[in-house]
Amino acid sequence: MPDPATSPWLRRSAADLALFAAIGVVMAFLGPFGTSAAVGLGQRLAYWIACMVGGGVAGVAVDEGVLRLTRRFWPRLLAVSVAMTPPVTGIISAINYGFYGHLPALAVLPQFVFQVFVVSFAAMTLRQLAWAQSPAAPLPAGAAEPAADPLAAFRQRLSAKRRAARLFAVEAEDHYLRVHTEAGDELITARFGDALRELAAAPGFQVHRSWWVAAEAIDEVRWRKGRGEARLKCGLTVPVSRSNAAALKAAGWF
Repeated sequence: MPDPATSPWLRRSAADLALFAAIGVVMAFLGPFGTSAAVGLGQRLAYWIACMVGGGVAGVAVDEGVLRLTRRFWPRLLAVSVAMTPPVTGIISAINYGFYGHLPALAVLPQFVFQVFVVSFAAMTLRQLAWAQSPAAPLPAGAAEPAADPLAAFRQRLSAKRRAARLFAVEAEDHYLRVHTEAGDELITARFGDALRELAAAPGFQVHRSWWVAAEAIDEVRWRKGRGEARLKCGLTVPVSRSNAAALKAAGWF
């Protein structure tokens, strides 16, 4: 009986293989890069399925490493496509040798590598889009359940471009809030008091009657002549009022 903890991984791997095999079938019927005239449909099916599954497995392995660095769609896709191109070029060269008995000539090697990149980019785009529409993958065996994001409620106020970006600070401007994130600023319609309630569980400080800052965004706090200011890692300098200085002092910032 299969281990329930490993079943999700097996299902995901099977889905990846099915996707790559399906792409291989489509490529066999399309016959790109001169393969349509070279051999019959049966051999094209075998060739393209081998290429797409072999290259896809390499791409999945590369993607596992890239995911530790970024989960943003386009940076992740580009990084995976570039990083997988050299090993996939080797895999396709070996498959070419097995099917046709020859390796790519040096004169056409740059073109061959570019073709591998284009197909890799297209295949990994389809994979990322497919999983983006699927429920989140279950955790591997022994992994701890991730803690709920204390910023989740507030993030829903932001546009998709900034919803997943690091939050630096929230600034009140009349009836609006200017939200400072790693992906730039955004002006939203909301009351500062409502924002503070939604950020209550997040690690951060209300440093002024119109400012909240994330704890991880603070680079330095200075207090001079009865006035304070916090310099953030993003370059912002934020006022610190006397009435809100106690929490920062208790946290050891000055």
